[in-house]
Amino acid sequence: MTLQNIPNIKHANSNNFFLLCGPCAIEGEDMALRIAEKVISITDKLEIPYVFKGSFKKANRSRIDSFTGIGNEKALKILRKVSETFNVPTVTDIHEASDAAMAAEYVDVLQIPAFLVRQTDLVVAAAKTGKVVNLKKGQFMSPEAMKHAVQKVKDAGNESAWITDRGTMFGYQDMIVDFRGIPTMRDYAPTVLDVTHSLQQPNQSIGVTGGRPDMIETIARAGVVNNVDGLFIETHFDPANAKSDGANMLHLDNLEGLLTNLTAIRKLVTSF
Repeated sequence: MTLQNIPNIKHANSNNFFLLCGPCAIEGEDMALRIAEKVISITDKLEIPYVFKGSFKKANRSRIDSFTGIGNEKALKILRKVSETFNVPTVTDIHEASDAAMAAEYVDVLQIPAFLVRQTDLVVAAAKTGKVVNLKKGQFMSPEAMKHAVQKVKDAGNESAWITDRGTMFGYQDMIVDFRGIPTMRDYAPTVLDVTHSLQQPNQSIGVTGGRPDMIETIARAGVVNNVDGLFIETHFDPANAKSDGANMLHLDNLEGLLTNLTAIRKLVTSF
């Protein structure tokens, strides 16, 4: 595992799954600190290794009038403020090779979006920062194909890569998770299940992605039973008014109950 390579990670020896969790996008300082404080209180109680997640910008939007961010430097400074305030590591996604060095000054893990995971220059730039690189599995890619993305990170001199499954396209407007892919991808790198993005319903005619948040616990339980190393969950205290991906985010009030159940399942699974 690469948890020990991440500064300020807590509970790394708890034998629990680790968690990447936070809002889809950084909308402001107050909201980021509010969400981080709540998640940290829960993960400390349950001894879950935790990395705060927030996108400093959103580049892959369906419509040109969609929210893309509050400004790169402003959002990245908020991520640093979260890290310094709560002594917690952070992760953000990057979209261009030039983003890698910039974002690496502020966060501990760089994430490659699913649509961009085959972009060699982007993956190599992230790897060369020396940060842990979280590779989202493309919705169009097989689990077996992700070994090549991991190898790009290694060939760039970085041994710290994760793979995150965020579902596979099913028709035009739905996603499915093929849980057979988890053991396959774990052969290449620690593997995370992105619970909330796996429940997206993309390509809606209105240009705003839909989702099935009612299925979050179902998908998360299946991931834990099938030995994922980590979970990725986007959460917000007001998903209906979130500026990005609100349709598939978990309400912050429901996070503790979900993680309590998942931690109990993890303990049972690891007892076999």
